[in-house]
Amino acid sequence: MAENSSETSGSVYRRCPAHSSPGERTASAGVGAAKWIRLNVGGTYFLTTRQTLCRDPKSFLYRLSQADPELDSDKDETGAYLIDRDPTYFGPVLNYLRHGKLVLNRDLAEEGVLEEAEFYNITSLIKLIKDKIRERDCKTSQ
Repeated sequence: MAENSSETSGSVYRRCPAHSSPGERTASAGVGAAKWIRLNVGGTYFLTTRQTLCRDPKSFLYRLSQADPELDSDKDETGAYLIDRDPTYFGPVLNYLRHGKLVLNRDLAEEGVLEEAEFYNITSLIKLIKDKIRERDCKTSQ
């Protein structure tokens, strides 16, 4: 899918394909790599699409993928966005955005993923994990 962009006061803002207005110009096919975003989360690299990061329009990752000027995000020497968070707990968050399901390894605490979901402000994931924790705690107390 081609990337859409618009210019405002000299800055280029990239828009998620699903949120682009019909009249916007579409970038040429040669710019296809721009739909991929590289993240450096706590020293671990993740490669994902802009479309994946745009799944929750109220999230930090959505704003990051839009190059929000109010979001002060540094990049490392490879051009990856630097995020000072635990990469172990970021994996399930990213996978949730990719396919809409929460998949956790047995040795991964739900509370750790909840902390990340809250940091990134992914409301549907926050609710899902809280429900899972309540269910787990209810089973444990019986």
